[in-house]
Amino acid sequence: MSEGLALDGLSVPLRVLRLLAIDFPHLTAPNVDVSPLYPQVLRLSLHESSCDSFAAFESCRRALGIEPATVDFHTQSDGRTAVLKGCGVYGGADIELTAYAALPADDTAFAGAGGAQ
Repeated sequence: MSEGLALDGLSVPLRVLRLLAIDFPHLTAPNVDVSPLYPQVLRLSLHESSCDSFAAFESCRRALGIEPATVDFHTQSDGRTAVLKGCGVYGGADIELTAYAALPADDTAFAGAGGAQ
């Protein structure tokens, strides 16, 4: 645990968040997680009731320079939720970008998908 970590210990991911807001103001606003447990990591997640979050994920992935080959696709919640996750480095921070989208019970459109296009 990082006991005694001052706020400036989170400056790298917070600076990257500021850069993203300035350089890419048109991107969909994600949920943001910065933690003193992992002070160099910026976690961004997009949650939608449909696969629209995957379009937002793709825009963010490109802006952050996350390589398509690093993107993982899987489902959770008994196949009811599709998940895309990509990791990279941007502005000195480790970035974890994740998108969640609800899938209809009979949807097989994402079966076998391996990552972003």
